[in-house]
Amino acid sequence: MSATTDMRRDVAPDGRKVTEVAVGVMVQPDGRYLLAQRPDGKPYEGYWEFPGGKLEAGESVEAALARELHEELGIDVNACEVWRTLEHDYPHAYVRLFFCKVTGWTGTPLGREGQAIAWQALPVEVAPLLPAAIPVLAWLAAEAEQ
Repeated sequence: MSATTDMRRDVAPDGRKVTEVAVGVMVQPDGRYLLAQRPDGKPYEGYWEFPGGKLEAGESVEAALARELHEELGIDVNACEVWRTLEHDYPHAYVRLFFCKVTGWTGTPLGREGQAIAWQALPVEVAPLLPAAIPVLAWLAAEAEQ
């Protein structure tokens, strides 16, 4: 599903509020990408995901991602583009995930919230993966084959 303002809806098919999330697929020149482990106390704690966070009212996807990656990883994003959009129905939330390819940043990513981070290539070596991260790996694999 492509993300445009006209197509967005605020309510999931089951009536729950849609939570919009900016997600960073940080890609190094060698093709590795960054995954972060969800911290204790959050839904799906211990699962691995692409870093990011919820959009605040009136915030663009790019601005939300830059803010979240600075808060979570201590980096400043200087090159990113919205890449793919995915809606996923978790038991705790219905989310619309705006996956952004991040190809430029300053600083060295660190888990500022106590989360583990790992640079990965395909196939990934960390587990378990957050369910909504799995399609992203397929998209990355398909691009690598081109």
